[in-house]
Amino acid sequence: MTTLQEILQEQTLPGHCFSPAYYIRPDIHTGMLESRGGYRLAAFPMPLLEALYSGLRYETGQAARVILYNCGRDWGEEFFRRFEDELSRYHNQPLRELPMGILLDALSDLWATHGWGRLTLDFSAGDQGVVQASVCNSGFALAARNSFGPEEADKPREPSCYLEAGVLASLFSLLSGRELVCVQTTCESLGANQNRFLIGTAQRLHNCEEWVRKGMSHDEILDRLTATPAGSH
Repeated sequence: MTTLQEILQEQTLPGHCFSPAYYIRPDIHTGMLESRGGYRLAAFPMPLLEALYSGLRYETGQAARVILYNCGRDWGEEFFRRFEDELSRYHNQPLRELPMGILLDALSDLWATHGWGRLTLDFSAGDQGVVQASVCNSGFALAARNSFGPEEADKPREPSCYLEAGVLASLFSLLSGRELVCVQTTCESLGANQNRFLIGTAQRLHNCEEWVRKGMSHDEILDRLTATPAGSH
């Protein structure tokens, strides 16, 4: 058991590993940003993110969402490795031995500290093989919305946070030890008050993208999923 003296000596407060004031360490002489664990951090200006979204749509069309999702999966894998390393070192025990509450709170804190918005997770449909995630104030959604030019105003729009969906798919695949996918159902770029996602196996969520395209709400999609027992076709 960690004593108060040890906490004061190590200058750490368990449960606040990713507090921005202590986690992000800037060097004013070099202009570099590092995390508490010594990992390099990068700040992306909004115009760059907007250009990435618009450039991908211009160059690849509908394939842009697949590219962003796959990039998110790769990014999420590295993100998880760093998360596991830093949180395990901070608490001085393996990630998988930490209480679930600490792990999920830390993940939400890290998401916000990176400037990605506030992440909330909902396991109420876990017995049906579905995890819900929501993100408020997403910079990715803002960049996606701002990236559309006047000439694209009349084009049909879908949820656009494929990068975040890929990151979430990777994180939960690595946490659960199963191959999972993530489908976005609502998006701030389309006027929703939050981005909402469903996470589960590909078999479980195989109809979800089509339901989103048909205009079904998040709750309607969730009702359809939970009405069918997990493992059913």
